[in-house]
Amino acid sequence: MGAAASRKGSLKDDHAQLLSSLLKRKTNALVHNYKHGFSGFAAVLSAEEAHSIAERPGVVSVFPDSVLELHTTRSWDFLKYQTSVVIDSNPNSDSNSTSDPDSGAIIGVLDTGIWPESESFNDKDMGPIPPGWHGTCAQAQDFNTSNCNRKIIGARSYEADDSSVIKYHSPRDTIGHGTHVASTAAGSEVQGVSYYGLAEGTAKGGSPGSRLAIYRVCSSHNGCRGSSILAAFDDAIADGVDVLSLSLGAPSFFKPELIDDPIAIGAFHAVQHNITVVCSAGNDGPTRGSVVNAAPWILTVAASTIDRDFESDVVLGEDKVIIKGEGINFANIQKSPVYPIIYAQSANKTGVDENESRSCNPDSMDQEIIKGKIVVCDKDGPYSPSEKKDVVKNLGGIGVVLIDDESRAVASTFGTFPATVISSKDGAKVLSYINSTKNPAATILPTTSPTNYKPAPTIAYFSSRGPSTIPKNILKPDIAAPGVNILAAWLGNDTAEAPEGKDPPLYNVISGTSMACPHVSGIAATVKSRNSKWSPSAIRSAIMTTATQTNNLKAPITTDIGAAATPYDFGAGEVSTTGPLQPGLVYETTTIDYLNFLCYYGYNISTIKIITNTIPDGFTCPEESSIDLISNINYPSIAISNFNEKAGRKVNRTLTNVAEDDKTVYTVSIDAPAGLDVQVVPDKLQFTNNGQKSSYQVSFSSANPLKEDVFGFLTWSNEKYKVRSPFAVSSESGN
Repeated sequence: MGAAASRKGSLKDDHAQLLSSLLKRKTNALVHNYKHGFSGFAAVLSAEEAHSIAERPGVVSVFPDSVLELHTTRSWDFLKYQTSVVIDSNPNSDSNSTSDPDSGAIIGVLDTGIWPESESFNDKDMGPIPPGWHGTCAQAQDFNTSNCNRKIIGARSYEADDSSVIKYHSPRDTIGHGTHVASTAAGSEVQGVSYYGLAEGTAKGGSPGSRLAIYRVCSSHNGCRGSSILAAFDDAIADGVDVLSLSLGAPSFFKPELIDDPIAIGAFHAVQHNITVVCSAGNDGPTRGSVVNAAPWILTVAASTIDRDFESDVVLGEDKVIIKGEGINFANIQKSPVYPIIYAQSANKTGVDENESRSCNPDSMDQEIIKGKIVVCDKDGPYSPSEKKDVVKNLGGIGVVLIDDESRAVASTFGTFPATVISSKDGAKVLSYINSTKNPAATILPTTSPTNYKPAPTIAYFSSRGPSTIPKNILKPDIAAPGVNILAAWLGNDTAEAPEGKDPPLYNVISGTSMACPHVSGIAATVKSRNSKWSPSAIRSAIMTTATQTNNLKAPITTDIGAAATPYDFGAGEVSTTGPLQPGLVYETTTIDYLNFLCYYGYNISTIKIITNTIPDGFTCPEESSIDLISNINYPSIAISNFNEKAGRKVNRTLTNVAEDDKTVYTVSIDAPAGLDVQVVPDKLQFTNNGQKSSYQVSFSSANPLKEDVFGFLTWSNEKYKVRSPFAVSSESGN
């Protein structure tokens, strides 16, 4: 996958010859021909044919068409009030990112498509389509050019190949995920929105003045094919988008090499064309090293909670003891605790392992015992809260209380059936009550959605964690954003999501790093619209260095289990809506940095020259390239692996002044863990004009070996700005 073919030269000729020879052998072999941002194609080939093409001169890689997965309102207000940054602006105007009536930025969304009829995509008061837009609005049986407007300015769809049994050549969303993501990033303001009365308020995207370009690369039948993703990147580069938002990626157990990763390859070329690429970090947390989309040219987003809860409480016994639970149900049962409640294990079927029954697994419980009762289920087993609810419901139970610390933090949807999820600590109280009385009784209350919940944010249990494994010397994820219980636009005909007796929801509540990603995409679009000449790396730096590490209790952000969060959990911290608009200083990661990264990663210069579309004359890989040197590229965070306390480690960074201030001096402060000595030289940086650069060196040393990975922050500040960067130091190898 190389540079875009020039109008002259051997690269274009080689590409044409390969295509010609392929089509002579198999006329229907070609799936996609990539020609705008990079040079390559996707084709249906046998293993022998693929091997033959891989041997051709000029072919950098041939890899299977992987199937990637989706990483699947109040959040913007929460982010706004969490930030303490004041932005210079007209004193009579609102500086919040949602105030721009027409930002001019274009966000490309690679996902499951769009439901254009949603009110979140109205173009009221929007100006003309930006003149730099060169895209198209595709037509299909259920989608035509009138579905596009001044908000949705483009829509395309892609198929894996023409041999697919089920074809769906349309940008229309049939899943809901893409519609939800797009409205979170750039949805227009819509008042009076709720999920059947819950979470009522005004729905709006992070950059409601931005335009949307939709690229449907995922379907319920074919998944998210790598060939379609690359085709969308290729078109988006030519179309003229400013930001690309991808709430999808490989599962953590399958981490392709960079040269075989369609997202990493497409993103590299997009960034070379001055497009910021924002990706979800994955939903395989809290496992260490599970983060994906970790290439340094990608802005990688973790998921956090907001201060709104979906509370469904359990009421116990005559004393009406209230146990707080989580879940969305529209139950219509008595609010007084008059229903028998039992522990599922006590309904164990003869001959069945008790571990099966206490977890409410299928075919494990006696129907006669379950019927007419509220059933308490343990977490264990492979079944989801909704599946366990169905088991109990089908046996005649009238309610479910699930004990599950992880699911307690994310609202499952149970429809009209009384169900909720409680913590293990509260679960012990419920079981103690059941065992303490002859006729235990309870009820489950319908859901409410209180706000100002504390503490918030916390890092969601499912959010994939660092360190990055490709490689550990880049600190990932980069940033955290709201990704739990997010209300946003949905399909208009999804009867499967509708509780019994209700119309399909126009807005839906779902969770995932998929929901966190478009929050950052919207902020990136606003930054781009305010600072049109900034590079993707400057935008990423502005977002990272202005993040917050404190919650709404003014205490350090924690994980879902209450432990202090680290940069492996949240990167630089929780994103700010206003701070990135005026960061003061930025770390610009240059083309040379990315080329050196590829060298240090182990690629030779001939491979690098083929996969990049811009390479300075005379560039060669450093003679002593190694993984450890990746720590030295000019990234907004610092990650050091293979740390040896005797040798220590030094890294360099360069900051660029992007403020309009006159002469100013920044002073460094260091927040380092016990046992790690961190020195910065110089400890003051002076700037006299906009665009000026200044460098510093950080030295890490320790008197004793590190027993575990350690973390800290470097902060450069003056009277107006704070530029804060996380660091991680590990004695483990960077591979």
